[in-house]
Amino acid sequence: MAFYENVFIARQDISTAQVEALVAQFSDIIKGQGGEVTKTEQWGLRNLAYRIKKNKKGHYVLMNIQASGNAVAELERNMRIHEDILRYLTVRVEKLEEGQSAMLLNKDRGERGDRPERGFGERGGFGGGRGGFGGDRGDRGDRGERRPRFEREEASTGENA
Repeated sequence: MAFYENVFIARQDISTAQVEALVAQFSDIIKGQGGEVTKTEQWGLRNLAYRIKKNKKGHYVLMNIQASGNAVAELERNMRIHEDILRYLTVRVEKLEEGQSAMLLNKDRGERGDRPERGFGERGGFGGGRGGFGGDRGDRGDRGERRPRFEREEASTGENA
């Protein structure tokens, strides 16, 4: 038997108890086909990147599965016809992860908990001054110094020629 990770998104207007019932229903399908659901994680109600069937949010659930290909095909067939499932994805993996998934670990650290206070570098931004991408503002390299503004304007209009 192979290892699979299945993530599905359920509609936003169903309750958490209904999501748990969906997980139980899908677990029974896998068990009926001779497989095993080793871990389930509910990631909660999260925002979607774009609207799916008029839903802006969805209940995300991860299931780690050890089953045959036929059992996974039957699971996906049931997910495809279930009206409360917006999307699903099943991926075959070499081995199943132990412990919490990266999504739950990320959720546990809190909002911006491990991020630095400012941007990239000492000054914030991209290491530059007020709007540049680095270097000293006064450093013009090999281009030389700028002429005063009024001389540049006269040269461009041809008045001084």
